[in-house]
Amino acid sequence: MAAVVRMPALAAGATEAAVQAWLVAVGDRVEVGQEIVEIETEKAVVEYEAEEAGIVAAVLVDAGAAAAVGSPILVLAGEGQSAEDALAEAGVAAAGPEPKTTEPKTTEPNATEPATTAAGAGDQPATESSEDGLLAPAPAPVPPEAPATPEAAPAAAVETPAEHGSRQFASPLVRKLARERGLDLTGLKGSGPHGRIVRRDLDDLPASAPAPATAPAATTAAPVPATGEPAPYTDVPHTGMRRAIARRLTESTVTVPHFFLSADCIVDEVLELRTRINEKAESKISVNDFVLKAVAAAMLDVPEANAIWTDEATRRFSSVDIGVAVSIPGGLVTPVVRGVEALSLSGVNRTVRDVAERARAGRLKQHELEGGSFAVSNLGMYGTSRFSAIINPPHAGILAVGAAERRPVVGSDGELTAATVMTVTLSADHRVLDGALAAQWLAAFTDRIQNPLTLLV
Repeated sequence: MAAVVRMPALAAGATEAAVQAWLVAVGDRVEVGQEIVEIETEKAVVEYEAEEAGIVAAVLVDAGAAAAVGSPILVLAGEGQSAEDALAEAGVAAAGPEPKTTEPKTTEPNATEPATTAAGAGDQPATESSEDGLLAPAPAPVPPEAPATPEAAPAAAVETPAEHGSRQFASPLVRKLARERGLDLTGLKGSGPHGRIVRRDLDDLPASAPAPATAPAATTAAPVPATGEPAPYTDVPHTGMRRAIARRLTESTVTVPHFFLSADCIVDEVLELRTRINEKAESKISVNDFVLKAVAAAMLDVPEANAIWTDEATRRFSSVDIGVAVSIPGGLVTPVVRGVEALSLSGVNRTVRDVAERARAGRLKQHELEGGSFAVSNLGMYGTSRFSAIINPPHAGILAVGAAERRPVVGSDGELTAATVMTVTLSADHRVLDGALAAQWLAAFTDRIQNPLTLLV
């Protein structure tokens, strides 16, 4: 019996996703749980596993093309079943150009006309598919007397010069990233099907001069606007990630009742301990590593705060999974570090470095962006003294961390002294955390970060 693999819904609210690369080909045997395709959502690349076994009968969506959630992307044939029978049973057609039917003509064709002519308006969807990301088929051979023009080339499959006149192909996603990063694809051998260049092939390429943006930018020609005239501007088209950020954070501000609490933490002991550790450590510990450990310790001190809101109940967790805001080109992602309470400082450091590097390279997995009850956003390295952050649902809180600065403080003896102070602001979901509970948690965090030795035992 044939089985149809459909585009999964891997991100909340997503209506479509793109196939980055196929990990199987027609004729391959597939087992349950085997990774068969890399799917790119708005924020991550997911290696999707087969839920049924079979033999690949047909690939319905080419690498680099987008498809609606729920639409067929692959057909698996049952044992002993031919590919044709599997396709017929599934009621779908393989990827590629649709067969053209020849309509009867009322008049005989002119003998001087070429046997093959350019596609008419009715054939446009099959040959010009750059709008939906589908790879166009190779153009039909054209006799010498009717040479092909540049306009007849397929729009979605990019061809770049290569040695000995061979052709290189890259997905629309790769072309976009190459332009954004200023990368030269000339001579690159892709690791995708049939040598196609896929996203992972870009990681080690040296940067070159950036190319023009994909979408046309609208800029007025007037160098200096006259009084009353609109100023020149440039429209930067929204990316999928930008739209996802806008959608989720708008949803958060509308549906989650935020309230905010701030505290000033004296972090001289943290800085001193960090210096001593880094004298011996192979990987340098950061202040943010101490912050994550202090967040986890405060969750153990106030376990009622380690929770999220659901429609049916307040869900409390026994382990502490913390989202870490990571800035990447064109947006922001929040990978989740699991079991922070059980990790050492060096373990937290290694894990955060790993997810941050893979986030910037676009190599995060979908499960790494899911889960957790809390997040940390640190802008201290940019010199920001204090700020408040928007909660990333379904989390019930996020801690905004400012810069550690030398400030005057009044000591317990009433004397004015100088100390290194870091301001943190807690954004809390009032459905889960009442004011008193949030204040209790923030006090626990402050105590932990000001006494960093308690984080090592």
